[in-house]
Amino acid sequence: MAKDSFSFSARLKSFRYAFNGLKTAWQEEHNFRVHSVAAVIVLIFSIILNIAVNEWIAVLFSIGFVFVCELFNTAMENIADFTCNEENPTIKKIKDVAAAAVMISSITALLVGLLIFIPKLISFIPRYVS
Repeated sequence: MAKDSFSFSARLKSFRYAFNGLKTAWQEEHNFRVHSVAAVIVLIFSIILNIAVNEWIAVLFSIGFVFVCELFNTAMENIADFTCNEENPTIKKIKDVAAAAVMISSITALLVGLLIFIPKLISFIPRYVS
């Protein structure tokens, strides 16, 4: 097989495909929109609470982790639905495992957020309680 040479236009086209995937997920997947809104809220809180660089790393990786799992879950569900229209116990297992990945990533992101934001929010209480 001959090795393709680098093509700038082919790289740009690959980005277009990726953005089409994000657009499709936004338009067709309710949970993707829910995660997007949650991510925006977390980013706003991160700015307001002036979190540290290492906390930014944890927050951004957590958000990315959830989005990656959500996108893979969507891809798996679409492949499963494409290959088998009727009820199938194997397809159900595949979909359930993919959904579990999203759930675990979401719980992990929630725990990271709680570890970062609860101490910062608690530090505000004495200012307003006196």
